[in-house]
Amino acid sequence: MNNPAGAAASAPESTYAWLRLVVSLAITALSGVGMYAAAVALPAIQAEFGVDRSDASLPYTSLMIGFGLGGILMGKLSDRFGVMVPVLVGATGLSLGFFAAGHAASLGQFALANGLLIGMLGASAGFAPLVADTSLWFTKRRGIAVAICASGNYLAGAVWPPILQHLFDTVGWRAAFSGIGMFCIASIVPLAFLLRRRPPVLDVHSTSSISPSSKNINISRQSLLLLLCVAGVACCVAMSMPQVHIVAYCSDLGFGAARGAEMLSVMLGAGIVSRLASGWICDRIGGLRTLLLGSGLQAVALLLFLPFDGLASLYIVAAMFGLFQGGIVPSYAIIVREYFPPAQAGAKVGLVIMCTLLGMALGGWLSGAVFDLTGSYRAAFLNGIGWNLLNLTIAFYLLRKSLPQQGAQVPGKLQA
Repeated sequence: MNNPAGAAASAPESTYAWLRLVVSLAITALSGVGMYAAAVALPAIQAEFGVDRSDASLPYTSLMIGFGLGGILMGKLSDRFGVMVPVLVGATGLSLGFFAAGHAASLGQFALANGLLIGMLGASAGFAPLVADTSLWFTKRRGIAVAICASGNYLAGAVWPPILQHLFDTVGWRAAFSGIGMFCIASIVPLAFLLRRRPPVLDVHSTSSISPSSKNINISRQSLLLLLCVAGVACCVAMSMPQVHIVAYCSDLGFGAARGAEMLSVMLGAGIVSRLASGWICDRIGGLRTLLLGSGLQAVALLLFLPFDGLASLYIVAAMFGLFQGGIVPSYAIIVREYFPPAQAGAKVGLVIMCTLLGMALGGWLSGAVFDLTGSYRAAFLNGIGWNLLNLTIAFYLLRKSLPQQGAQVPGKLQA
């Protein structure tokens, strides 16, 4: 027997959909501590284990690889069982991972705890599955809704680094990691049970190869997905240079780790504004144009790091970097929803997000390696700019392929 009231409550854009978005935002912000702890702890880890900068960057690389692979796993769990299940798994993984990392006896153990527990089985559940799930609850305002959910990651980046640095300075990084693990499971588990309801039936059970609302593009779905994955790697190799190394960069310049943590907080706080603005823009110009705009602006911000290395100027450039690049990653989720069927949202968004995180992992390590070779971060910034140009090229190509072809008789659907 049908329940019209229940159906209305579960409809896209409903009051429940917005309430669910608030809960998803909170979970993303809480679980986001897993993405930033290793970056903030980088100087302390380097000193603790007596390693060089590239080796000290390996736990972050391990974290990003685990986060990316976990995004696919958690996306598939979400598609099959609903998003509550991966969120519960993630809360448990974060708790165990932070505890294990806090008791690591070697750099290898610390990296393993970050990659397997904090990344793959923990923080990954708090991003891609929630972004994909949010995209199923909104139609007219999908762009801004996805941006709000994804901004939880940057809200975490704005809030957690100063808290982490304060805890490291007062109780030590080991005690801080153990305490954060207990906090994660206590705060995330109750929120997970508010996400029991499945997305609207028509979206979740759509099994056609392309949904009626899918947009046209003149390349195959496989090629589109491959290019989105390469673009995701490229943009995030570039993005990782400031995000992963700003604390160490400020330490090398003589400003101290605390100033670097503040800059990271400013950068990611500005990223919140960027993500919300990009969501509003995305609802008006679409995912591909938003990707192209964000990629171009990120390249400009990276260039500004080269001539400006004073304390005040770095705060300004860090804020500009956050404002310019925050909308790039959420635009991939919108592109997937525009060109692929909704029943595949969790897995395909998870795959593309995995590639962005692989880019962060590669870029975090690569920037450290370039620094070790040259003794300066200048070459690392130039390396990031080169990868950014690759992303910009792919975004431009896909936009060209999405435009109506001159002389075509009838626009076709996305090719199989």
